[in-house]
Amino acid sequence: MSKRASVQDNAVSEAVPEPLSPRERGGGPVAQTGVRPGGGCGDAGSRFAADRSAAEAEEAEADARLRRHGARACSDAELLAWILAPGRAGFDLREGARRLLARQPLVELATCPPAVLAARPGLGPARARRLLAALELGRRATRPVAVTGLLVRRPEDLTGLLRDEFRGLDRERFMALYLDARHRVRALETVSTGSLNASLVHPREVFKPAIALSAAAVIVAHNHPSGDPRPSGDDLELTGRLDRCGELLGIALLDHLVVGDADITSIREYGWPAPATG
Repeated sequence: MSKRASVQDNAVSEAVPEPLSPRERGGGPVAQTGVRPGGGCGDAGSRFAADRSAAEAEEAEADARLRRHGARACSDAELLAWILAPGRAGFDLREGARRLLARQPLVELATCPPAVLAARPGLGPARARRLLAALELGRRATRPVAVTGLLVRRPEDLTGLLRDEFRGLDRERFMALYLDARHRVRALETVSTGSLNASLVHPREVFKPAIALSAAAVIVAHNHPSGDPRPSGDDLELTGRLDRCGELLGIALLDHLVVGDADITSIREYGWPAPATG
């Protein structure tokens, strides 16, 4: 080896310091720092793993119960968590579902405005839509009477259906039932949903589906959030307008029903508006 190479090796050895021990670095022994090698927080990591393991075990138990006994054996929170899943990282949907139900029962969630529901922690617009759709499908699946094919001979034939449709609403909703020539219901549609006191209805929105369905007759209905089923002056005026439009189209308006808390009023029986003259 040349003298120049030996001098260079000595220079490199002097330039690289010896590694310090943990005590010399001022941190003490690694075992006393509470931090595992690699920089992770041991306690926090253990808690996260334990929480995740418990959630997975709870999920597996609920899933097994569902498979053995059906959905009726599961709690509201479990069903709600499955509807809302998948959740974002770090958010426990099952716990979020429990908090949501503690704040608002299912019967109120079903009528909650989408924007209000979407603002709940952990939900957002997509989950709010999914939840409202699931609740509405469940409500429709348990209707007291089937809608399509229902024979309507008198207003009382629609009592159960209308009670179900308007239950729990704090706003006025206007609906139309489209009937065939034998007065069997072909479809039920929401025409408009209005304010706390009134809904704006245009005859076009009522009869457009009737024409598309080739309906022979129409029955309209709306609720009074006040609970009073007596028709207002506006109700009678609207009934007259719809009746005249139906005559022009050859589609009869059979009745207009006003739904209150305890009773349903048939405007046909209450006093049908007189035809316009002149």
